[in-house]
Amino acid sequence: MNDLRRKLKELLIERLKFEDMTPDDIGDDDPLFAGGLGLDSIDALEIVVMLESEFGIRVKSETSARDSFRTIAALADFVEQRTAEQQPQA
Repeated sequence: MNDLRRKLKELLIERLKFEDMTPDDIGDDDPLFAGGLGLDSIDALEIVVMLESEFGIRVKSETSARDSFRTIAALADFVEQRTAEQQPQA
């Protein structure tokens, strides 16, 4: 399992208080909302706060968040892309 994906799973479990879950319980491509983990709009806000505090990433639009928050894999891709964009250019 990719380190970033594992960290995101651990953060979700901690922040959203899924005490009965482990990172292994969350598949990289499992839906986070609706039929997957069943997250809702309040949880999405918590994910935004988590990304800002843990990674220094600002989520600028609801559309990018909706697409990027579908699965752990999509969320990890979003974090990698945004952190790369924020690196100073040489």
